[in-house]
Amino acid sequence: MHHWVLIVMSLGIFTSSWAADVPSTLQWSQRVELSMPVSGVVRAVQANVGDRVKKGQVLLTLDAAAYQAGVAESQAELARHKEEELDAKRNLDRVQELYNRTVIATSELEQAQTRLVRAKAGLNEAQARLARTQKTLGDATLRAPFDALVVVRQVEPGQTVASQFQPQTLLVLARANEMIARAKVSLAQVEKMKVGDAVTVQVGQQSFNGKVKTLGLEPVGEKNDAGYLLEVLFTVKDTMRAGTPAVVKLP
Repeated sequence: MHHWVLIVMSLGIFTSSWAADVPSTLQWSQRVELSMPVSGVVRAVQANVGDRVKKGQVLLTLDAAAYQAGVAESQAELARHKEEELDAKRNLDRVQELYNRTVIATSELEQAQTRLVRAKAGLNEAQARLARTQKTLGDATLRAPFDALVVVRQVEPGQTVASQFQPQTLLVLARANEMIARAKVSLAQVEKMKVGDAVTVQVGQQSFNGKVKTLGLEPVGEKNDAGYLLEVLFTVKDTMRAGTPAVVKLP
């Protein structure tokens, strides 16, 4: 009788331990593939695999001479349209004064008003063209969208980027200082948790405080090894690699 009690107690301890310690694998919390929205020849690449980069940091630049020329042309066109609008305003003021003194006919006043409307329309179009060319010039520089770790580099200076055909992945970034521990848990386990719950992630000898980010709604994996997806988000200081084994310690 005592032997059976010991066996049952041992099984209970094993099951509890297995339920609390779930094997997992580390993944990036956010991974983005970066390409260029404009075409050109790569002038410089300022990012290497393993680099930590800050949000807004320049990663890559194209030879932007043609785009700079487009901006200069748009600026000159804008200046011309501003002068035309100013001249149309002065002309309308003069014609209005003459009309008020009944020196000229209504048709001449209407012509002056129409001229000003057209000048304003031309000015608006020139401002829009300048904004477009400035954006295109800005797009010739690739910047980090957030604090990140450079994971992949697939570009070198002198390389031609042809964005009009198919966007080409040049750099791959992962969010810095954050990782996800991804695991499969049983139905009984997933039903006891909710998004935001605090759990512990152990990587080697290090322990991290994490929070449940994702709880799967349908089983994944093979039938004999099916489980529900559990993703735990946690903060790290040192660089870790995706694919590293870890353990999620459930409360």
